[in-house]
Amino acid sequence: MSAAIEDGVVALASAIARGETTSEAITRTALSRLETRGRRFNGVVLIEAERALSQAREVDAARAAGKPLGLLAGVPMAHKDLFYRTGRIAACGSKIRRGFKPSLTATALSRLDEAGAVDCGTLHMAEFALSPTGYNEHEGHGLNPWNPDHVCGGSSSGSGIAVASACVPAALGSDTGGSIRHPSAMCGVTGLKPTHGAVSLAGAMPLSATLDCVGPLARHARDVARLHDVLAGYDAADPTTFGAPPGRCEAALTGHARGLRMARPVGYYAEALDDEVAAALDEACRVFTELGATATETTPPDMGRINSLMHLVMSVEAATLHRQWLESQPQDYADQVRGRIEPGLFYPATRYVEALAMRGPLTREWIETVIGAADCAILPTLPLAVPTIAETTDGSPEDVAAVIGRVTRNTRGINYLGLPAVALPCGFSASGLPISMQIVGRPWSEPLLLRIADAFQRVTCLHEALPPDLDLTAENT
Repeated sequence: MSAAIEDGVVALASAIARGETTSEAITRTALSRLETRGRRFNGVVLIEAERALSQAREVDAARAAGKPLGLLAGVPMAHKDLFYRTGRIAACGSKIRRGFKPSLTATALSRLDEAGAVDCGTLHMAEFALSPTGYNEHEGHGLNPWNPDHVCGGSSSGSGIAVASACVPAALGSDTGGSIRHPSAMCGVTGLKPTHGAVSLAGAMPLSATLDCVGPLARHARDVARLHDVLAGYDAADPTTFGAPPGRCEAALTGHARGLRMARPVGYYAEALDDEVAAALDEACRVFTELGATATETTPPDMGRINSLMHLVMSVEAATLHRQWLESQPQDYADQVRGRIEPGLFYPATRYVEALAMRGPLTREWIETVIGAADCAILPTLPLAVPTIAETTDGSPEDVAAVIGRVTRNTRGINYLGLPAVALPCGFSASGLPISMQIVGRPWSEPLLLRIADAFQRVTCLHEALPPDLDLTAENT
C-alpha cells in the first residue's frame, strides 16, 4: 500500500521523493477529502484545485527530471484564512473582509512554496481570530471530527479539523492566546506555538502584534519539526524576527528523554482541573519517567495578573487595528467579537505601556518559578474535557463566559510571556474526545520541546488515532 495522508508530512515527502507515489495522486486525495469531510465539518473556506494540481505536477516533473526536491516537495496542505496570497480572497473569517484580495503573499506561505509544498486552499477560522472554540457567527461553527456536537477549538479551527480528519497532513495556524493549541488539543493533533518572533508574521492578518505567533498543526511532532525548520528565521519584512535562529528541530529528534528534567507546576495549573485530565497528565508523566526523565513539582506566580495583562495588551492592539471599522461598520461584527475588541479603545496609554514594560520581569519570574532548574514544564493544555457547542453558546452570558474562560485558562498567559509551547495528545476522555498536554520551554527552545514530544510519540500511539467514521480505506491512494 502506498503512502497515505494520515501517515504525515515526513512520510509523504519521502514517498514522493522515492517515487512510491506521486504528488498529483496524493493531492487529488486531499482535494477530494477537503470537498467531502472538510466541508462536512465546516472546516473549509476555499478549495483551489487547479492551483494545487499544477503545483503537484511541477513537483512530479522535477522528480522525474532528477532535480533536487525541497523538504516538503509535493505534500498537500491548506491554511487558516488569514494568510495572504496575492490575488486570493482572505476574509479572515469575517463579513467585513469577504471581498478582500491582498497584493502580497505571506512570508510563511512563500517559505512553504519554496520548500515544495502544495497549497490546496484556505480553512475555517473564528472571525478575526477571536474565539477559542471555533465559533463564527457569519460562517457557522467549526465541528469537531471526533464528535460534531463538540467544539473544535479556535481560532485556527479549520486547521485542526483538516488535519484531524486527514484531509491534509499539516496546516498553518496562528496563536494569540491559544489559537493553535486549542484546536490541536480538541481535535487530537500536535501544534506548535513558537517563541514570539521565531516565525515571520508578514502577510498574516494581525490580531495583536506583540502576542501573535504563526505555527504548524500536524499529526506527528516530527512533521511539526520539519515545518518549523522551513518557517523559522529572520525575515526583513518582519523586524520582530531579528535575531531569530533558523529552525534546527528535525535534527534534534533523537528519540531520547533520558536525563531530562521536567517541571510539573501545581497551584494555578492544578486548580479547576477535571479528574480525567489530571489522570491523563499523570499517565504522560509516568511515560516520561519510563523514558528516563525526572519530574519535579513547582509553583507558578500570580497567573491572574499575567492573564489580565495579556487581555489588556490584546484588547488595545486589536482595537487599534479595528478602530476605523468599529466606527464605520460596527453592525458587521458579531456581538461577541465586537465586545472583546471595544474595551481596548478605553484603556489609558499608560496602562498599555506599563503592561509591555512588565513582560520581561514577569517572564523571568515565570521561568524561575515554573521551570526552575528543569528543562521544560508540562501543563494541561485545557483543564477540562472538550466542551459541547451548546455549553459554549447556550445559557446565561455568565455561564458561557465561565466555560470559555476555562478553555483559555492555561494558554493565554504563555503568549504574554512570549514562550514556546507544543500541544500534543496525551489521552482520551470517557466520552471519546482528545485530552492534550502542552510542553512549555524557555525562549528559542523549540528543538528541545519537539524532541520531548517526539520521544513521547515514539512510545505511544495517541497521536495516530483517527476520529470515527472516516472511511479512509476507500480514499487512500
